[in-house]
Amino acid sequence: MRVTFSFHRRTRERLHRATAGLALAIWLTMAFAEICPPFHAWLHGGKIPDDDDCAVVAIATGHFDSATAEVPPVTPIYWIQIESSVEISTFVFVSKNLPQERAPPVLSAVS
Repeated sequence: MRVTFSFHRRTRERLHRATAGLALAIWLTMAFAEICPPFHAWLHGGKIPDDDDCAVVAIATGHFDSATAEVPPVTPIYWIQIESSVEISTFVFVSKNLPQERAPPVLSAVS
C-alpha cells in the first residue's frame, strides 16, 4: 500500500523559504564567528581552546572535505539473447474413453 503525502503549494513554498532562511542564518553566524574572535570564544563558552577543530576554524582555513560520489557510467545493452528452455510436462492427457460401466482400478481396497 502506497501512501501519498503531499503539501499544498503555499505550504511547500513556506517550507522552502524557511529552510533557505535557516541555512543563510547558520552560514552568516559561522562567517561572523570567523571574523569576530570574541563571538567565537563566546560560542566555545568563554575561551577558544588551543587545539580548536570546530566548524568555524575549518571554514576559515579551508580544511573541510566535500564528499564526491564515484558512480560508474551506465553502459547501454546492445544485444539481448533469449535462450529456449526445455518444457517437461508431468501430466499426460489421453483422449481414450473407457467403455460403459468401467472405471480405473482401485489403488487399495480396505474391507
